[in-house]
Amino acid sequence: MKCVYLTTAPDQLQAEMWRSLLEAEGVSALLRPGDTASYLGVSAYPCRILVPEAEIERARVVMEERLGLDQGAG
Repeated sequence: MKCVYLTTAPDQLQAEMWRSLLEAEGVSALLRPGDTASYLGVSAYPCRILVPEAEIERARVVMEERLGLDQGAG
């Protein structure tokens, strides 16, 4: 399964919430924190969200409809 970039959350906690939202809507998601070391296991740095390539359009729709985040087409 090839995963592609969807968006970047401002921190890992926000990314975890967005991932939960996507998964509740049936879209698988992976997180890639922007740092290699974090305090108590939670990164305060931006965190990338990746989704399976086949689910990218659905993920964009979910982010737009539920959060008002326009992910564009690229």
